[in-house]
Amino acid sequence: MDTTISALSAQLGAALAARNWRVATAESCTGGGIATAITATAGSSNWFERGFVTYSNAAKIELLGVEPTSLATHGAVSEAIVSEMVCGALKCSPVQLAVAVSGIAGPDGGCATKPVGTVCIAWCQRDALPRIVTRHFPGEREAVRHQTIIAALEGLLELARAPA
Repeated sequence: MDTTISALSAQLGAALAARNWRVATAESCTGGGIATAITATAGSSNWFERGFVTYSNAAKIELLGVEPTSLATHGAVSEAIVSEMVCGALKCSPVQLAVAVSGIAGPDGGCATKPVGTVCIAWCQRDALPRIVTRHFPGEREAVRHQTIIAALEGLLELARAPA
């Protein structure tokens, strides 16, 4: 595992454990990579609750409660969808914090308005509004996925360290 990812996961674990919090992930383009990074950290069973790998639209609808009309209107790679995904992860989990990602890792699937490397990420603390960003990561498929995992962990760490 990449040392940056390992370090971020360990820091996230310490921050969550200090607050007695648990986290959930809702992933599309990373295919469980965020959950893998987290569970590679010793002791993560104390602060990682569950991960949803919702690669298909049907999985997003069935497991996270994403609205079919939202998918039809905005497409899977959109801020609207990751917002619904992160809220669904919180609703379906006894956690205080969640992250959701959906993107176009490539090499195919991009278009003029959503080129390869476009990734939407949402973080949310229970009983708060999601924080959402759209990023454009350079590189091939694995580079896009790697950068997405780092960004997801950084955002979780920021929220876990925020004052109560």
